[in-house]
Order: sequence, then C-alpha cells, then structure tokens
Amino acid sequence: MPVMTNLRASQDKVQLEMARKGMNPYDLCSKAGISYASYRRIMKTGMCKIATLGNIAKALGVDVTAILEE
Repeated sequence: MPVMTNLRASQDKVQLEMARKGMNPYDLCSKAGISYASYRRIMKTGMCKIATLGNIAKALGVDVTAILEE
C-alpha cells in the first residue's frame, strides 16, 4: 500500500461542508480543537498535520477523503 505524504485540505471542500452544516470558521475551530490562526493557515496553504486533518473531518462529520484536495 503506498504511503500518502502529500495530503492537503481543500479550502473549497472544507467551506462547502461548513456551509452544509451551518458552521462558521470559529465553530469549526472549536469543534476541531485548532486555533483560528491555524485554520487560516490551513485554508491558505492546504497543509496541516495528518491528525489535524482528521480532526477537521471529524468536526465536519465527514470522512477525511471528502475534504482532500484532488
């Protein structure tokens, strides 16, 4: 099985899921356990730790593959 080393969050997909759930960035940060500054950096670069990506997906109630950049 190949090792995934370039997992990047998709800003559009994260924000679409937030809209579906009626969440704002502060709601997501609170549920995912990240700071707003971290959220802004992740949305700008798409890069974050694997665990953080998992926490964001969990906070949104989706599988992590639903928020990955293609």
